[in-house]
Amino acid sequence: MADDDGTTDITLDTAALRVLAHPTRLALLNRLRQQGPATVRQLAAHFELDSGAASYHLRRLAAGGLIEEDTERGSKRDRWWRALHRISLHDPATAPDSADSRAYAQALALADGEALRRVAAEVVPVMPDEWFGVSGFMSYMLRMTPGELEAMKGELLRVVESYREREPANGAERVAVHLQLFPLLADEG
Repeated sequence: MADDDGTTDITLDTAALRVLAHPTRLALLNRLRQQGPATVRQLAAHFELDSGAASYHLRRLAAGGLIEEDTERGSKRDRWWRALHRISLHDPATAPDSADSRAYAQALALADGEALRRVAAEVVPVMPDEWFGVSGFMSYMLRMTPGELEAMKGELLRVVESYREREPANGAERVAVHLQLFPLLADEG
């Protein structure tokens, strides 16, 4: 699906899964997608990283075809980076036994957890009442079979996709929708 600026969604291949199997890289990529191009220094400051570490992770993301240097903004002193795709898509059903798939899922859960921590600390306290009143922070525990969970995942993805395809209305803001669907395995013993 094309975005307003021509970027598209990407279905992650094995190489991209390996690159994104690190929560810091996922966080950097998501920040570039949400806030637009940024310098190494800006990203390092935001995530409280050493600029050398941030630069290393950005180079890995670039090598994986997920970001690129924004040469129109950059200089030799300040390199700017931008995301190449709006959304990364990966369905674990395509590679259920893949170590790369599991490592990516683990990194995604860790990155999402950190993002929620930041929302709790920085966004919720100052969120306008109009938005707070319609926000949802929910956690459900259901009993399901793998087939039922697969059906629910499909239904939820169709709903989300229907909103992604619409033209944004006046007053629309970016809204984070996090979906995690996984079993809580019973304790053995």
